[in-house]
Formats: sequence, structure tokens, C-alpha cells
Amino acid sequence: MNCNICPRNCNINRDKTAGFCGATNTVKVARASLHFWEEPCISGTNGSGTVFFSGCNLRCCYCQNEKISQLHYGKEITVKELADIFIKLQESKAHNINLVTPSHYLLQITKALDLVKDKLKIPVVYNCGGYEKASSLKYAKDYINVYLTDIKYFDNNLAKKYSNAPDYFETAISALDEMLSQKPKNTLDQNGLLKSGVIVRHMVLPSHKDDSIKLLRYLKERYGTDKFILSLMSQYTPYKELPFKELNRKITSLEYIRVIDEALNLGFTDSFMQDRKSAQKIYTPPFDLTGI
Repeated sequence: MNCNICPRNCNINRDKTAGFCGATNTVKVARASLHFWEEPCISGTNGSGTVFFSGCNLRCCYCQNEKISQLHYGKEITVKELADIFIKLQESKAHNINLVTPSHYLLQITKALDLVKDKLKIPVVYNCGGYEKASSLKYAKDYINVYLTDIKYFDNNLAKKYSNAPDYFETAISALDEMLSQKPKNTLDQNGLLKSGVIVRHMVLPSHKDDSIKLLRYLKERYGTDKFILSLMSQYTPYKELPFKELNRKITSLEYIRVIDEALNLGFTDSFMQDRKSAQKIYTPPFDLTGI
């Protein structure tokens, strides 16, 4: 069957060649370990059981995880081995299974989850860049407890320029609509860990605070402030010289404060707002095949 699982609609046979995402039908993973740098309701005290998949259907020019998203570093594993990784992470006391950039392996992931459905007792988090097909997410409905999605841009001109995705905004909003229809309520346990629900992440880009503000206003108008947990990020860190000079610096404190102020003024008072000190390379994990 040819692959059209994501909005790229490559329509190719991934048994024979890789798609835009760089993936074939064989799962490739770069790291599987406890991760402590997600939102507090995901990482908790024990850490999130994070599985970093190689490949990506966005391949943003500024991606800090370029080693896996675009250079496709990782180790090929079977569906059974992926299922075993889930159980090992659970045995390591992970609060959840955190699938990072899972879109292109959704079918294989659900098969792995089927193999351990009687053993896995912790929530499964779908951690994506927002460029998702709503129809594919319907397939994930019975497997995913928490959606952790980016909404990267309001302006599709920026999406085209930086991510080669001129239809990003409407696609990401359609996907968010589906996520919220599946998880209409955020449920936390007694320790403040998210058991079911939706987190919407937005990373403020240098020179583009106005786009961030427009996005926040749109989200408030469309959804209100209590349908999802908003997570604003300041961690943008240039990792190499880019052809877009506006991206070759970190965001300023003033830029980030303006976005935070707008979020608070709009009523997103229960949101996560990352400290400016998070703009450090230390927050990018080493992709060294740990746990695989």
C-alpha cells in the first residue's frame, strides 16, 4: 500500500523507498530513555518514557534535532522490539510512553501497542509537530491518551519559508480539532500528571513575536482557554548558520515577555511558560541509541 498517512501525500511504496519524511516501513529509533525536560505534567519526578523516532514530515530548517529529523540517524528495529522498549520504559518507572515525531510510524506503533495492551499501564503521549492528517489521527484514537502538539505558525508564508509546508496552519488546526474531539477534557492525577488531554505547544521564533500573538488570539477565539493546556516555549537555539538571518539568534527577553503578556491578557493563566534560560543546547538530548 502506498503511503499517504501525512499531509505530504507522497503516495509511494515505503517498502521500496523512503518518503518525504525519510522513513521506510521499518521503524528507526534514535533514543529511548527517561526524559525530564517536557512540561511538568508530562515529565513529573520520574521522567517521561521518551522514544525519539528518526525522520520527520516537516524538516524545519531550524530544527534542533536535525540529526534525527533530517539526517535520519537511528537504529532500525522490529515492531516486537519497539513493544519491548515500551515495557522497559514502564519498568524504569516512566510516567508515560512519549512518542516523539510518531506520525510516519503510526501504523507500526499501533501494532506494537497491540502487542503490550495487557501489560502497558501508563498513558501514551503523541508528541508531534502539528502537521497531521485528521483522518490518520482517527486511527490513533484508541491508542493515544495525551496529544502534545505544536502549532508552529499562524502565517503560512512563514510555514512555507521555514518548513516547506504552505498549508501548515489550516492542517494543524484541523488536526487539533480532531485531537480535542477525542480528548475534550484534561484529566490530571493526584500528582499533577496528565492522564488524558491535549497540550498545545508554541515556540516563539526570533523576529516573529507578532505571529505568535496572532496565533494566541486565534486559539482563544476558536477554542477559549480551557480546552487544552497551552505551553509557550522560549528555547529556540540556533544550531548552525541559516540562510534566514532573522533566525540566527535567540529570541530576546522583550520578545518573549510580549508574547507571555498577551497570553495572560487573553486568559491563558494555567499555561506552562518556559523560562528564558531554557534557550540552551543542553535541552537537546544526545541521540546515541540509548535504550535501544
